[in-house]
Amino acid sequence: MGSFATHRLRAHDRTRSPVRRFGALRTCLGEFAPYGFSATYHHLCRSAGIPAAPGMDPEAVVRAVEELHAAREIWRAEFRGWQVRRRAQKAAGVRVPDPPALRRVLRYPDPECHPAEPLAAVMPLILRAPAGDLSACPVCGPGRGTRPWHDGLTAHRLCTGCGASLAVRPPEPAPALGAARAER
Repeated sequence: MGSFATHRLRAHDRTRSPVRRFGALRTCLGEFAPYGFSATYHHLCRSAGIPAAPGMDPEAVVRAVEELHAAREIWRAEFRGWQVRRRAQKAAGVRVPDPPALRRVLRYPDPECHPAEPLAAVMPLILRAPAGDLSACPVCGPGRGTRPWHDGLTAHRLCTGCGASLAVRPPEPAPALGAARAER
């Protein structure tokens, strides 16, 4: 498997078939997806106008991969700064990174609900989001409110403005499972 940069170049390669260029975009999404794979894919399909048949507009893949690349460059610049600070901490004998490693994903469990702004505009807000359950949305700010959303396995508390998961509640075990455990 190649790197993000390799597949980005493949998405630009006009000698490749539109389907293979589209496959290169999907591989780039496997490497870097700030909203999670499905929500980032949905966002790029909307923002770049990727049609259902990639052959109808082959340049849409290029627009999508370039938007993804711009957001990734913002993340990489921030990560390089964190690496320098972390190396200094290690040299000083600090075993636990302070601050912890950068987050590059703010979970958007509902793939059709995500910010409409370009990824590069939202990426700095995602990078500054604290880990764990959030009291306010780092993208929309406080006061937007929340709504419940269930993906069939886990209950989420989503921001009503952009759909970011602010809190996750693990599923409760089925009563029969609890009884079987108690019996064992």
